[in-house]
Amino acid sequence: LRELVSRLHQRGVQVFLVSGGFQSIVEHVALQLNIPTANVFANRLKFYFNGEYAGFDETQPTSESGGKGKVITHLKEQFHFKKVVMIGDGATDMEACPPADCFIGFGGNVIRKQVKEKAKWYITHFDELLKELEE
Repeated sequence: LRELVSRLHQRGVQVFLVSGGFQSIVEHVALQLNIPTANVFANRLKFYFNGEYAGFDETQPTSESGGKGKVITHLKEQFHFKKVVMIGDGATDMEACPPADCFIGFGGNVIRKQVKEKAKWYITHFDELLKELEE
């Protein structure tokens, strides 16, 4: 994944992480991949002043059903992207297409039958995408 993100950056492609996971974890991954934290869309945890867990921030689009699609719509409007490609391993990733223009199913960590069967393009290793970038 690190090589794929690096090659995309070399081509001037902006890369975003859109996750139903928690911001603090996803931002750590983004830093490892040289993706700006401003390009991370994930759920935020809330805590009371005494440090007790208070829930999650319901104002984040990824906290609700269809949230990943809302993020894609926002990115297209904000940056005027002509094409947005979504890569993911779950049904909520696949559901974000549309508004994403293309969805690539990924089964490198876990193969989800529904995603594998419905994705027009399904990969199990990012080398497959790197080869496409070379052509």
